[in-house]
Amino acid sequence: MNKTESNVACPGCGCLCDDVSLTFAEGRISKFAPHCALGERWFRNHSEATQPVAELNGIAADYSEAIAGATALLQEADYPLIYGLSRSSSPGQRAAVALADRIGAVIDTTASMCHGPSIMALQEVGEVTCTLGEVRNRADLVIFWGCHPAVSHPRHADRYSVFAKGRFTPEGRDSRKVVMIGEADKVADWKLSPSGGEADLVIPVPLDGDFEIIAELRALLRGTHLSGVSPPVLQLMELIKNCRYGVVFFGLGLAGSRMWEGSQPTNSGHIYVAALLQLVAELNAVTRFTARRMRMQGDVSGADNVLLWQTGYPFAVDIARGYPRYNPGEFSANELLERRESDLCVIIGAETIPYFSRAARDHLQSIPTIVIDYPNAPLEFTPTVRFTTAVYGLHAAGTAYRMDNVPFPLRALSPSHYPTDEKVLTDLLAGFRGD
Repeated sequence: MNKTESNVACPGCGCLCDDVSLTFAEGRISKFAPHCALGERWFRNHSEATQPVAELNGIAADYSEAIAGATALLQEADYPLIYGLSRSSSPGQRAAVALADRIGAVIDTTASMCHGPSIMALQEVGEVTCTLGEVRNRADLVIFWGCHPAVSHPRHADRYSVFAKGRFTPEGRDSRKVVMIGEADKVADWKLSPSGGEADLVIPVPLDGDFEIIAELRALLRGTHLSGVSPPVLQLMELIKNCRYGVVFFGLGLAGSRMWEGSQPTNSGHIYVAALLQLVAELNAVTRFTARRMRMQGDVSGADNVLLWQTGYPFAVDIARGYPRYNPGEFSANELLERRESDLCVIIGAETIPYFSRAARDHLQSIPTIVIDYPNAPLEFTPTVRFTTAVYGLHAAGTAYRMDNVPFPLRALSPSHYPTDEKVLTDLLAGFRGD
């Protein structure tokens, strides 16, 4: 029996496009539209699975037996860590916080491995920001800084930022100027979307040269005379001053994350982002200008939001003392594991584990681990306990947040015998309390 589901939200990336059409034939996805290799791969990869619901040391086990084994590990742990959450949904994320609160754990999201520095920066200096709908309808100058949207967010340019026609941008691409700023050895080859498209201005940045360019722009904005400023930077300032509504989308190339391909981790990413956010705020003296992070994983923004309303902090939260404490670096998952402080790790979505440092991964493999993840999710080690869960937006309903913090409902499109991560975490909490 064939059926088609329309207006489906796709959690394949932070764009969370909600215009997807899925056709099912005999329970399998036979057609995905419109074309997006990233989104189609996400749905197809998770739609067909033969993995057991639960495993103990890599061997299939009864669900209740696995819950009992995992509960015993939680009861024995002195300083557990709960990490992940960006593949989850609001119900699962709330259940994770409830478990962390009850067992006195550190809870951290994948933000600490990607846009954690950006979050720290906006906490320091604030953020003039917007929704993607506002960009679509108003932006006549779009800057991509340290990000390659054609790869990380394939439909971003088509739906929101470059080619989309809006109320005040009726000509789409012809209504906008587009600038790309990035690593000198890569940015020249970057495209605006998988189907192509060239930027109006490309500015290559030498290693660690972002701060210098931002400082030059801030000085030029104040009317300071500078010598030695490159012509592309001068041209960028003219574009900024003459635009009606500008937006800068910045990515991991600026934030300096471990997940940024080809770069080394840096402790100065939050300084670069803070400088950019200050520039954006100052630009509002001469025009309307906003900034927006290019969030990677499907619901990492949702993880930030849930932790904020549950604990007051967005990531790297320690609840071991019975109340939340926030300190990135001290309570971030990678650093916590590097220092060998945690004696148990609950991983809810393991997609960023390969980006941990070698020391962190070595310690992770030396302690008990409970992995809760989607079907066909790759894992480079065998966890002590593993639960395969239903996929939000495919097998289960929930709520996810787009990269601009707009919540979207996720629908259950296809039945599954797998439990949701919310159920697994709730059962672990009940077992820990002895309910």
